Amino acid sequence: MWAFPILAVFAGAAISLQAGMNAQLGVLFKNPLLATAIAFLLACIFTLVFMVATNRHLPVASDFRAIPTYLWFGGILSAFGVGSYYYLIPKMGVSSLMSFALSGQLILAVIAGHFGWFEQPVKHITAKTIVGVIAMIVGIIFINGGTTDAR
Repeated sequence: MWAFPILAVFAGAAISLQAGMNAQLGVLFKNPLLATAIAFLLACIFTLVFMVATNRHLPVASDFRAIPTYLWFGGILSAFGVGSYYYLIPKMGVSSLMSFALSGQLILAVIAGHFGWFEQPVKHITAKTIVGVIAMIVGIIFINGGTTDAR
């Protein structure tokens, strides 16, 4: 089914656009953390409105108690990642930042998939996977012209 990969490409494109926009917001406010807070506030409002409008089943207290404690910390990782993007984009440029960030995402995703972390489907690392990761790293070097000079 091609709908999911196509949606994933558009989601990635949206992240690149919003990261550049919100990084500029951080520059204008002279505070990338303020841009991060604004982005998360608006995202929270939009998500809550969309959830209430589309869900027929809202969680109850027992649903919250059943969630493992460690899963509540994903938001901290989101804030760190997004805040880092907004800080680094004005220094590196959006294409360099996104290429390096994508590298980190893919490398850790391959490892997480191999072990099935967080009850996700297992996808073992193969020789093809390793070649793909190496090709991606070489591509990142080409994308960045072999340098990582800060602005």
